Amino acid sequence: MKITHLLMALVFATCCFAQENVNFGQQKEIVSPEIHADNSVTFRMVAPDAKKVQIESDFLPPSGFAKGTADFKKDADGIWTFTSDKLASELYSYQFIIDGIKVHDPNNAFLIRDVSTIVNVFIIGNGKADDYKTKDVPHGTVTRRWYDSPTLKMSRRVTIYTPPGYETSNEKYPTLYLMHGAGGDEEAWIALGRTAQIIDNLIAEKKARPMLVVMTNGNANQTAAPGESSAAWTKPIFIQPDIWSGNTEKAYPDVIKFVESNYRVKKEKASRAIAGLSMGGMHSLTISANNPDTFGYVGVFSSAQLQPKDAKGDVYQNFDQKLKTQKEKGFKLYWIAIGNTDFLFKQSNEFRAKLDAMKFPYKYMESQGGHTWSNWRDYLTEFAPMLFK
Repeated sequence: MKITHLLMALVFATCCFAQENVNFGQQKEIVSPEIHADNSVTFRMVAPDAKKVQIESDFLPPSGFAKGTADFKKDADGIWTFTSDKLASELYSYQFIIDGIKVHDPNNAFLIRDVSTIVNVFIIGNGKADDYKTKDVPHGTVTRRWYDSPTLKMSRRVTIYTPPGYETSNEKYPTLYLMHGAGGDEEAWIALGRTAQIIDNLIAEKKARPMLVVMTNGNANQTAAPGESSAAWTKPIFIQPDIWSGNTEKAYPDVIKFVESNYRVKKEKASRAIAGLSMGGMHSLTISANNPDTFGYVGVFSSAQLQPKDAKGDVYQNFDQKLKTQKEKGFKLYWIAIGNTDFLFKQSNEFRAKLDAMKFPYKYMESQGGHTWSNWRDYLTEFAPMLFK
């Protein structure tokens, strides 16, 4: 009997604890973020003992390279509140700052890692951000695969998107190889870049051809994103030590070989594209110049486009001649895009001047804004429909 009573007590305590965890309406629910009909957004944080609460977000005017901040106001119940101005359609990221300490919004379960920072995110729709919302359309499949890289003497992880219907068809597809920027890895484009949603929606709207998208890890000293390799829980860093070694570019044929040996893809030049942002844009233009028979389409997004003079990698040597050879061999599209306040804008102009002097054909898009995921998602949305025509 005592055992029965003890078990009943434990069950009752467990149920009470579970009810407390899921609230069951016993406490006032805090909604944050709350998106209003006019696209302003209210954020809330319960912190009755805090002296100061702020929000740091990319919808606020930046301070140099840092995101902007704004102050919350506290009510009598210890709830801090901030309401934004009307926001344009976009995916936004943010954090709270409580007495100088950055924290997540505990009422928003949607989080993304950006280099070593975890941020909350939300989407304002009814505009361009609808392109990277999950819609009621056929969806592709995203997988993480490991492949051998003989060049780097390691196994490496890659993220691969296959289009809707890939598993049930016998069709062969073209491939877009997509590269991240400094601090990123094979998770960057699928998470921050919303690649799967963008390509799903473009295919559904018949704006883009069904394609594979291969998102590689551009850090030659890594096997995989932090937490996904035998290096375990290492903190991500922004600039890897061998960034100008040329090893990423030299090893790229390894991933192409893996994809073309394991997936139903077309293997001719006109069915391969390569693109990247920032550091990945540098990788893309370098890889394509060193492999002029491989890619029919090249996308260079907000790129660091001229190597430093002390770059020793073989892939950077005689680069002007490699560009001339690439021009002579021909390609379908060479597309450059950058924001007009990007810190690499001057370098982009210098690179285009070099191409102009060579009469190297390219198309150019200049957008508003700077070195941001907002621009890079837009560039992917613009670039993908131009491929494989």
